[in-house]
Amino acid sequence: MKHLLTALLCLLLAATQARAMKPYWATSPDGKVKVTMAETDGKVYYSVDYDGATVVERIDAGLLLAGGKTMAVDARKLKGVKTTKEATGAYNTLTAQWPQCRVVFRLYDMGVAYRVETACSDSLIIADEIAQFRLAGDYKAYEALANSRDSKATSFQKQAMCSFENTYTHDNLSRLNSQHLGLAPMLIELDGGKKMLLGEYNVLDYPGTFVVPTGGTTVKFWFPRVVKAEHQGGHNMLQRVATEWQPYIAKVAGKRALPWRMMLLSRNDGDLLTQTVTRDLAQKPTGDYSWVKPGKVAWDWWNAWNLKGVNFKTGVNNETYKYYIDFAARNGIEYVILDEGWAVNKKADLFQVVPEIDLPALCNYARQKGVGLVLWAGYVAFDRDMEQVCKTYSEMGIKGFKVDFMDRNDQQVMRFLQRAATTAARYHLFLDFHGAPVPNGFTLTYPNVLNFEAVAGLEQVKWSTLKQFDEVRHETLLPFIRQVVGPLDYTQGAMRNATRSNYRPVYSEPMSQGTRCRQLALYVIFDSPFNMLCDAPTAYEANPECTRFIAGIPVTWDERRVLEAKVGECVIEACRKGSTWYIGGITNWQARDIDIDLGFLQGKTMTLYCDGINCDKSASDYVMRTGMKVPARLKLHLAPGGGFAAVVE
Repeated sequence: MKHLLTALLCLLLAATQARAMKPYWATSPDGKVKVTMAETDGKVYYSVDYDGATVVERIDAGLLLAGGKTMAVDARKLKGVKTTKEATGAYNTLTAQWPQCRVVFRLYDMGVAYRVETACSDSLIIADEIAQFRLAGDYKAYEALANSRDSKATSFQKQAMCSFENTYTHDNLSRLNSQHLGLAPMLIELDGGKKMLLGEYNVLDYPGTFVVPTGGTTVKFWFPRVVKAEHQGGHNMLQRVATEWQPYIAKVAGKRALPWRMMLLSRNDGDLLTQTVTRDLAQKPTGDYSWVKPGKVAWDWWNAWNLKGVNFKTGVNNETYKYYIDFAARNGIEYVILDEGWAVNKKADLFQVVPEIDLPALCNYARQKGVGLVLWAGYVAFDRDMEQVCKTYSEMGIKGFKVDFMDRNDQQVMRFLQRAATTAARYHLFLDFHGAPVPNGFTLTYPNVLNFEAVAGLEQVKWSTLKQFDEVRHETLLPFIRQVVGPLDYTQGAMRNATRSNYRPVYSEPMSQGTRCRQLALYVIFDSPFNMLCDAPTAYEANPECTRFIAGIPVTWDERRVLEAKVGECVIEACRKGSTWYIGGITNWQARDIDIDLGFLQGKTMTLYCDGINCDKSASDYVMRTGMKVPARLKLHLAPGGGFAAVVE
């Protein structure tokens, strides 16, 4: 009997194996990235190899529909698999086909992206998206937690109501907090110095994601549910605060492509700064956006309207803004922004202007000076009568809006972002989104959206101690994580600078951490087509050499080269506009001697801004050298928290 049972078990095992799906695989054009599709327990899963080693052991991908039905999961319903080569040679594909959907993988030399594409006749209610990743080791990762407005929030739904601003912790995957949402993307350190950036891209009419460690080496994507009930409240009654949610994440058309789930892979840290995968994944724009004019903007809020030596009371009034406009006009700065305060507080009505402001008069004054005005707007105030707001203020001469305090990334808010972009475009207005999720390709699809915040920016120094916000460390991480998925409104340019020991938060007269030259370098390193000058006009007028550099620097580039880059340590880049090059470099709190190759610029003329010899006492100390011939190699000493900047012509 024992032998008979053994024989029967062997036959059963053989029959099961015979029915199992055979593995399929595809590689990137250079053959270094490989995706394998296989089956276990009747479910399809995927793995990713990089340079011959497995880095993601298992990806579970698919959809859970309302009612419990799944899509793109069941191996028995698989209709077929095919691999193709993209015509330009940028990527290869692996496509798994089911009756009403497919999963499409793109394999680039620098990573992998996949998405679910549905083909149903009726609309779909998606209860959840299955997106789980089991890594091949307990790698270290950089994670920024969602900074929920409710500090005691325990549910993921409440944590998801956040401004998407936080600093990064660095720890093993198994040690990350599984009870708190993490912001996407997440940077993961693989073996041998390689990196993987795990995130999403091309998020349109669909909720954004958070990254959640689930214990061990697995992380999953978590999506906020559709809001069922909300009320007006929050910051100055300008937010919609969700209180109840539906049991699903999205209602979508039956035939559509969902966002890309993206794993960028790099052998060198600097490759993350110049990768082109994200641009390829973004949905292309439709319509004419030739009227969009990126530029720099004189900002009022960070410096608290602090003008020195004037004969009027500064604040939210026409006299103050005329001074800002005059400053912008003298220095070739394209825009001046009126941040929060120009509209009556707590009314959420952009047609109720405070009596100290005469907007038509300011618009006429700015027009005569060749300067554009931009208005700050809270979410509810902008959304309540969006069409009329855009029409009225466009006709008045306003050039754009900075829209703030959405603080969510559920499907309703993502739809708002698209509606705001298209409405503003009809009136030739540009937008800068604050209190919003990361762009993830949005600015490529809607080019009139110049910037997103979604970053713990320089505003944090107004109220944070160094322990709460280590700006210097943070700035050496952002180019490799947050900036990879789109531009960021970091708002650099401080003229009050502090060493590590001298720094302290001062709300009305804030200072930056690190050196003056570091602030200049950030205009090269950070991507920001609507780039703030955070300090007061009189602060810049007292520092004309630095002001000339900031006012003259472009906000978009024709070429970007990484000269040196190490996550958390240093970033040195050279960016070209036309025939002029700008170079910027920053270090962490460790002093650093750099030796960079400038052979491609050798012999040209350079103006150099570098840390002064007394930066250890006064972080504002710097040296400006003009008329230098660019050497084959540039050797400089960077102070702790230091940097340098150069213009090469």
